[in-house]
Amino acid sequence: MYIVIAGGGKVGEYLATVLLESGNDVAIIEANQATADHLSMVLEGRYLVICGDGCDSRFQEDAGIRKADVFVATTGKDDNNLVSCEIAQQVFEVQRCIARVNSPKNLRIFREIGIESVSSTTLIANLIEEETLIGSVSAASSLTHGNVVLREFEIGPMKKHGGEKGVRAEDIDMPEQSVLVAISSDEGVEVINAETMVYPSDTAIVACDVEVLDEVTALFRAL
Repeated sequence: MYIVIAGGGKVGEYLATVLLESGNDVAIIEANQATADHLSMVLEGRYLVICGDGCDSRFQEDAGIRKADVFVATTGKDDNNLVSCEIAQQVFEVQRCIARVNSPKNLRIFREIGIESVSSTTLIANLIEEETLIGSVSAASSLTHGNVVLREFEIGPMKKHGGEKGVRAEDIDMPEQSVLVAISSDEGVEVINAETMVYPSDTAIVACDVEVLDEVTALFRAL
């Protein structure tokens, strides 16, 4: 698939990484030059980074919006996400537009005008391909039937796990109904694989059912 993402912050970068890992073609529109430069250096696969405003039809066109299967707006501003999705939907007739909605009270507005909307803690990737693209397929798929959230946890000193030596992501005993899906560090976002290491000051990106969120929080506090 060809996916255009407006917003190249942590959520946009994470989503692009997941989609590229799965063999999709991705274009990202990011207004901040430094962030755009960062994306150009850390992403791998068939991607295009455009430095510009995702709410501007010119930049959407530069990103290849006319051939896009999906348009996703992931910025931290709901009004920008709404406008960029409306342009993609109304001007370029993109069949599927998905928006990150930061304030739950705005969800109704997006849905009333036909834009798929999810909170910033929901697995956007699941909406795009109808099945999980991240972590353990069987484990993460079981989460899609519940109230799934995507949360970030800052990794502390890790005194129980060798401190600066770190620990393999696979050795972290996650609670049932939770999946450690990616690690964000100074080197970028890495989707979990057999070789992934977790170090102090990294950020763990976890998908879990809300019922086990407290357990997951306690787990990372105790590392």
